[in-house]
Amino acid sequence: MAKTRPGVSAPKLKAGKKDLHSYTIRGTNKIVRVGDCVLMRPSDIGNPPYVARVEKIESDNRNNVKVRVRWYYRPEESLGGRRQFHGAKELFLSDHYDVQSAQTVEGKCIVHSFKNYTKLENVGAEDYYCRFEYKAATGAFTPDRVAVYCKCEMPYNPDDLMVQCEGCKDWYHPACVGMTIEEAKMLERFVCFECSEDDFKQFQNGFHASPVSDAKVGLIFNHFLMIKADCYLLIL
Repeated sequence: MAKTRPGVSAPKLKAGKKDLHSYTIRGTNKIVRVGDCVLMRPSDIGNPPYVARVEKIESDNRNNVKVRVRWYYRPEESLGGRRQFHGAKELFLSDHYDVQSAQTVEGKCIVHSFKNYTKLENVGAEDYYCRFEYKAATGAFTPDRVAVYCKCEMPYNPDDLMVQCEGCKDWYHPACVGMTIEEAKMLERFVCFECSEDDFKQFQNGFHASPVSDAKVGLIFNHFLMIKADCYLLIL
């Protein structure tokens, strides 16, 4: 059974309900519309707010406003728990729906696609991202495979610094190639061990590797997602 959000559920609407186009968050001038992502009051004050997508806004004959929402789960709320490649702002779009009192809506937020999130120059408190849909009852993810990188063969975490090899174009965590983050930030160019060995073998055989243009030289940070389609990790 899909888990419920304790302490915030509202009873189902009775006859006489009507659809609303929008709702103004209590005590603010922020307007919520269908399709918006919102922050909702948690049952425990010390916990971060829940994140949900508004599917419908309704009012009953007493003008009590309810919102039908589809919950986002944080990695630690999933059956598999938080893993190394999960970013701090990562969410899973679940198949868990609820009807809530609109008074539990505390604010608005933006849940970006993974690709768009990696292009953000500045990540604000209201910015999140989602790359998986999650079935709360079974713990299954869609998609169940994602691209992996580095010697550790882990999916991309946009919170982590990575460097790109000029040769194979793969991305590497500094620690996985024997560097500190500070050393990686000072690099002007990076070639992984495997590509360095290949260049040395070509030199021994009288061949030379193709030169890399100056425009491609330099440290490339983790704000860019490069797809490596031939390498995947099965999410269990």
